[in-house]
Amino acid sequence: MGAPPSTGPAMSPRPHTKPALPSAPLKAQSEASLALSTYYRRVQADLLVQGLLRTDGGGPDTPYTDTMLARNFEQIAFFDEYSGGGLGAGNGQAGRLKRWEGPVRFSVEFGAQLSEVQQQRYRANVASYAARLSRATNHPIGFTESSGNFHVLFMGEDDRDLVQARVRALVPRIDPAALRIFGNLPRSIHCLVVAFSGGQGAYGYTQAVALIRTEHPDLMMRSCIHEELAQGLGLANDSPAARPSIFNDDDEFALLTTHDAHLLGMLYDKRLQTGMSLDAARPLLRQIAAERTGAGL
Repeated sequence: MGAPPSTGPAMSPRPHTKPALPSAPLKAQSEASLALSTYYRRVQADLLVQGLLRTDGGGPDTPYTDTMLARNFEQIAFFDEYSGGGLGAGNGQAGRLKRWEGPVRFSVEFGAQLSEVQQQRYRANVASYAARLSRATNHPIGFTESSGNFHVLFMGEDDRDLVQARVRALVPRIDPAALRIFGNLPRSIHCLVVAFSGGQGAYGYTQAVALIRTEHPDLMMRSCIHEELAQGLGLANDSPAARPSIFNDDDEFALLTTHDAHLLGMLYDKRLQTGMSLDAARPLLRQIAAERTGAGL
């Protein structure tokens, strides 16, 4: 689950492989962090028992039409899950189309609880997913070891001070309410992303920060990577009608689906313009959705 990207400073390849370094001793987890790890393991186990957290991307049991795809895009790209600088519900009003105009470069940072092996695994996950997102959007998206503009922080309960310090350093103009959320994330919020535009009233993103808890078991960790990195590209909302989709709070799907890849392709379709209103975009969305599903053939 992610907080919506913002139109201002407030919240509203393969990787180059580094030479192997000696592994630093892991910092012992606090009781609070251990309790979170136990909690999220139970959450994952419960969801899997229910047949949720699917990784198949959708199939014959999850059909969707061009009309459904266009409708889902409207809800997910033009409305916000949260409002302002906090976690309050969105205002229900359609906004403008928000996305990145320039290249997106993912970079990763790790807290004190992940081993070198785990760090390499999640670094590879982000790099591989960046390549998939680039294919889906036909937009320049990649992974870098430095000088990123989409920062993915793998940090946990014991890294709260570090999280706030890094976010403040990365986004000096960040709204204080948004900064507090990064340091005091409720247990019900599994992960978070905030994207920032180049200035007040602008709709093109220039920077984003995602926070992924290190207490998550592996599948939930990968699920957070998939959802937050995609949301940070401009798909800021969730919809209960979207299926098969990770942009739905029902947790049916853990990883990006075929439906979601279409949403990303629509978001970065060159016929749309950053900052477009929903009314202006709607006729184009119907056409693009029909082309993507073959309904216009």
